[in-house]
Amino acid sequence: MFLGMVGPWQVMLILIFGIFGILLPIIALIDILRNEFTGSNKLIWVLVVLFFNIFGALLYFIFGRSQKIPRA
Repeated sequence: MFLGMVGPWQVMLILIFGIFGILLPIIALIDILRNEFTGSNKLIWVLVVLFFNIFGALLYFIFGRSQKIPRA
């Protein structure tokens, strides 16, 4: 492999991480916007997911989902 050339495995990894990096925050934002939170937690979680992308979405799925108000 020559310097600067990208092989098929590198392309596949870039696509997987690219899709993961776009899809995960979109799913988190949809979940945030469809549910109710106490106070201004909804705005805070939207900003966290937008500014920190994958890391923010992971934080939301780990900590934020427990802050939702349950539906009746």
